Amino acid sequence: MTSPSAVVRPQRPEDLGALSEICLRTGHIGGDAREVYRDHDLLPDLFLRPYAALEPDLVRVAEDDGRVLGYIVGTADSTAFFRAFRERWLPTVADRHPAPTGPPGTPDEEMRDLLHHAERMLVPEIAARYPAHLHIDLLPEGQGRGLGRRLMEAYCGALRERGVPGVHLGMDPRNERARAFYERMGFTLLRSPAGAGVIHLGLALDREA
Repeated sequence: MTSPSAVVRPQRPEDLGALSEICLRTGHIGGDAREVYRDHDLLPDLFLRPYAALEPDLVRVAEDDGRVLGYIVGTADSTAFFRAFRERWLPTVADRHPAPTGPPGTPDEEMRDLLHHAERMLVPEIAARYPAHLHIDLLPEGQGRGLGRRLMEAYCGALRERGVPGVHLGMDPRNERARAFYERMGFTLLRSPAGAGVIHLGLALDREA
């Protein structure tokens, strides 16, 4: 049950530290990634901060009694986003996270390789029908309280106002709790590229979910 003091609101500049911590603490199959990655800036620099920088108007934050518990970030146009990622975002973090010189051999190297080739996350045939995409993360103490639904409804409402026909997401298929949440929100399984290591779910926005 959601606390009466819980709110979902646009991001503020001072939120970025708390949002980055949430990204890290939920970044390994929905659980804490601090012991998985040595560089604790990698996940936020790939999955959070570029959205805060490039699509700030779409960021929504869940807060209860002054504490930030979760967020949703994304883009209305995935094709344009990954182009801006390469042209505008990557140059700001490339020196801090250099590309591996050989095949990635550690979790950090895998994420650094993805950072330098983020367009691999774009699936053109999915983006054609579901051009928006999102990332949503909640701390454990923020889960099961309706905050995820409120974040998703706020985000999808903003996309509908822009006339976006659909939104998709990619996820680790092992994260069964997250998939169950997405399915409750109306997302359905899409055909993913073979060998992608992720599954994709989509939601049509040109009709009510």
